[in-house]
Amino acid sequence: MSFSSEFRLPSKFFLYDEPSTGNFKLNEIADYIEERTGLKVEPREGFLQHNKPENADELAKRFASCKVRNIEKWEEHEPLYGEVNIEKRLITDPKFRLPGILYEGMKLQRIFQSLIPQDERSIGNLHLVFTNRLFTTFDDDDRRFHARVILCGYPSLISTSGIVEAPARPKGFYAAKQKLSSVGIEAVDMIKEEYKDEIIDYDDERLTEVLKGYAMQALFYHATGEPFCEIGKCRLFNAHWQSEVMEAQLGGDLYCPRHEKMLEKVRHGTGTQ
Repeated sequence: MSFSSEFRLPSKFFLYDEPSTGNFKLNEIADYIEERTGLKVEPREGFLQHNKPENADELAKRFASCKVRNIEKWEEHEPLYGEVNIEKRLITDPKFRLPGILYEGMKLQRIFQSLIPQDERSIGNLHLVFTNRLFTTFDDDDRRFHARVILCGYPSLISTSGIVEAPARPKGFYAAKQKLSSVGIEAVDMIKEEYKDEIIDYDDERLTEVLKGYAMQALFYHATGEPFCEIGKCRLFNAHWQSEVMEAQLGGDLYCPRHEKMLEKVRHGTGTQ
């Protein structure tokens, strides 16, 4: 397969900010993509600030309806009054966040898609939304929902909460947490401090660097339909453990030879629009 047939550049590339997440620098991610690819990237304010909903109450109800209540199966439900109020605050206050709520990822994605203005709703445009919402997808292998970092599609979503909660932490982390909880001691912060070099936490100072690679995964999905790589040191590696995230994303901005070659051709203008 020729390069030109396997890599289709986006006509426009929009990045949406996540203002509730500390140490998250959208402009730095935009600059990185431009440097690595030569593409023009447009960083924007948060998605719901840029695409203000006409009816915040109705949108809040739609978000609340996406909540996963049972990780073993999807259940349609009428959202509670309090759930809708929380969602309305998440919509109207971009710096507010409430960890722990799980959303069905495909339903969440469709909501964001419906808010993209008609004149920008082109399949050639890449919309990448950073969100603090923790979304899940259903895994047919073990028949349950699992939290994800990235959901590629239209638009692509990256969860700043997902990078903390989705990839598994070291086994010793869970063993220490279970041991302390069995004697009634709440010491999660102490355990996090012990494992700080092996995990990514909320508002982590390494967060922006880590998410550069996930943004590139969204680009490769748009361009090739294949966002991930099987080589552990490539920034496109689909990590399932925190240790794998750190190896792929904090190991010196490395790509496997195939993906590096593709990026070189894009930078030199031999890719296709």
